Amino acid sequence: MPLKSGESMSNPPLISVTVCLRNAAHWIDDCMESLVQQTYRPLEIIAVDDGSTDGSDSKLDSWKGTHNGIPITVLHQTARGLSAGRNLAVEKSNGEWIAITDIDCRPDPYWISQLFEVSTGLEGEQVVAVTGRTIFDEGDTKTSRLRSSSIARKYSGRPRLTSLANGPCSMFQRDALMDVGGFDPDWYHAEDMEVSLRLLQTGGVIVYTPTAVVHHVAESSLKLFLRKRSRDARAHMRIRRRYGRHGVRKPNGHIHFHDFVSDAKEVVWMLPIALTGMSLAIGAMCWWTMGTPVWWMASTTATIWTLLYASRIHHLLWSGALWYGAGLGILDALFGRHGHSRIFGSKKP
Repeated sequence: MPLKSGESMSNPPLISVTVCLRNAAHWIDDCMESLVQQTYRPLEIIAVDDGSTDGSDSKLDSWKGTHNGIPITVLHQTARGLSAGRNLAVEKSNGEWIAITDIDCRPDPYWISQLFEVSTGLEGEQVVAVTGRTIFDEGDTKTSRLRSSSIARKYSGRPRLTSLANGPCSMFQRDALMDVGGFDPDWYHAEDMEVSLRLLQTGGVIVYTPTAVVHHVAESSLKLFLRKRSRDARAHMRIRRRYGRHGVRKPNGHIHFHDFVSDAKEVVWMLPIALTGMSLAIGAMCWWTMGTPVWWMASTTATIWTLLYASRIHHLLWSGALWYGAGLGILDALFGRHGHSRIFGSKKP
């Protein structure tokens, strides 16, 4: 969106940074410290506690006031979810742009400045959101390294105009965000992608800039990793059903392709292939005991194949989580829950 009359880089608009949390006391100080170190001015920070029970509410309250010249407002609500928390922050904000990040993120000091630098877009573009680059820390576990490398590959191929303003590192034009109804509380996950697609449907564009960097804490827990990948797959089912199999259609008829993690397209088939190989190996072993040479060779091949897949246990579990999430997505569609209309009914508008 072009700068308004009288607005320039020397007279920039107020930007509101929002962060929501629940039971994340151990991450609050690092995140808030990184936010008050932002170089952009004028800036305000609105933090929302979503029904925490671990002392996060009181720790967050200690950040009320002005820090480094940036006013910080702290809000509290009962546990209603991330989308409801972000909507509350937007409602109480005063900025022309609304930036969002997550409590387990540490934005670089120039994060907001870099987002704003490209917010005018090119001639003829209506910029409704700007998104930066999230870097996952590698950590010390195989899981954290897997997540870090997967996200790095995704961002390495991201075009300038993208279809996703990622939750940890994005900024939305406030009026455009309000016009599409804000974040939908019915979407328990992938609410950033859902609101991005609704913005694209208005004819606006989302600009990606790799210089606006946010660091994400290492995703070290295998259990948490698999739970998130299952949620991704479940949300994938909703998004493809509601916004199109391949991408969202803009007013000019152009299809803007979905921005899913490409690794998942390869990983999803690992479990079915491994199970097929294991079945062949078991069947071949049975024939081998009967002394059939051909099946002895098949047994050896299938066994080696299975062992090779077993050596990539994290990917196999990831594949299983994707299939589990897809199954839950099908059930959501059947029963018309979590943002779905019933699969045999009409789609939601």
